[in-house]
Amino acid sequence: MAAPSDPLRVRAEHIGLFETGILHGHVEDATTLNADLKAAIAQRRGQDAGLNRSNVGGWHSTTDMLYWGGPAAERVWDTALRMAKRLSYFEARDPDSVAWSVRMWANVSPPGALNMSHAHPGVLWAAVYYVDMGEEPGGSGGGELYFEDPRFPVPLMTFPGFRAVGVDGRPQQNERRLTTRAGDLVLFPAWVRHGVRPHCGSRERISIAMNIYGKEK
Repeated sequence: MAAPSDPLRVRAEHIGLFETGILHGHVEDATTLNADLKAAIAQRRGQDAGLNRSNVGGWHSTTDMLYWGGPAAERVWDTALRMAKRLSYFEARDPDSVAWSVRMWANVSPPGALNMSHAHPGVLWAAVYYVDMGEEPGGSGGGELYFEDPRFPVPLMTFPGFRAVGVDGRPQQNERRLTTRAGDLVLFPAWVRHGVRPHCGSRERISIAMNIYGKEK
């Protein structure tokens, strides 16, 4: 079919829908905090065989770190909670009126360890705090936290390699990786599929993960 000789002119606005908010922050002067966390995690590791969840290799503690991690763990939780409240909206109520709770655990990842792609159903927010990146300054230790766009399997099944153009005029990516450093805290919706690329550093990487819940009081 031949193209119309007089094509229609369209004035269109490119609208981005359904924003997914992620906060990536850094705790200043975290040296003492991280030292206290490392000590608490090392002590617990000697008492706890660990769990197998999304981790492939490494040690995943039980999820009650808020109770055995001491004041340092409480400080990390308090900071993550304030970030979660900042990004939360509840119809006809204030975030401070919600009953917030957390499950917190430590991850110790030797070289080669990773976390498979997964999500946290039944949870409002998830968060990760980085205690030790497991690499020397200036190194490239891999182990990036990555997020997957949950929409992409459907269009890819229709036409492999297809990607829609975003509001910035560039093809939308189906994965976003974050480069982090010790003292960083990342908060994201728990339903977003995420994982951790293989750790390639020379030492064990240490991080703390949190599931943040909100319920009616």
